[in-house]
Amino acid sequence: MNPNSNRATTREMAAIASTILPDVQGWTAPDGPGLLTSMTLLDAAAAHVAAAEIPDAVGGIIVCAFGDPGRAALAARLDIPVIGIGESAAIAAASGGRRYAVVTHTPGLVSGIDMLMRTSAPSGAYLGTFLTDGDPVILSADEDALDAALLAATHRAHSAGAQAVIIGGGPLGQSAERLRPLAPCDLIAPIPEAARRMLRIMEEWQ
Repeated sequence: MNPNSNRATTREMAAIASTILPDVQGWTAPDGPGLLTSMTLLDAAAAHVAAAEIPDAVGGIIVCAFGDPGRAALAARLDIPVIGIGESAAIAAASGGRRYAVVTHTPGLVSGIDMLMRTSAPSGAYLGTFLTDGDPVILSADEDALDAALLAATHRAHSAGAQAVIIGGGPLGQSAERLRPLAPCDLIAPIPEAARRMLRIMEEWQ
């Protein structure tokens, strides 16, 4: 489920998840911005996710915005697993008690990201969110500039002591895949982590 209204982003995220979950389907928020850049917008997106009509054939749901908007409310009314990419990434990054950080391009979401990280993986040592330089909307329109900005922030996080760095954002999924071999430490891509976690949960659910 893509809580923003950009259908191209939905296709990209579904393509990443499909390498692990072959039968994955995409859902795009019916309204709102193409990129969630503030807590106000994230809250509005949460309402769309929470109220979404889910087909009976769906066996599990991944909420693909890093703040996991609407996940808890949707899970409360469904009898299938509902997980978020933010929580899934935090669990993976904190494994073994590692020091970890988030790198993202949306300063307006930092307070929500920090809260989600601390509640999702209390066993890890969360070092905070490291931001790219530049406007997130402009960066999102320039693949090379986005990758460069995220990689620079990843190096800053690693220098601050992070043993694992999460690229924080569903729309950043393609960048996370491209940057994995270039990162100075373990780079956590939230969508594949959530897909692997969903696969494990669904196997246990049955």
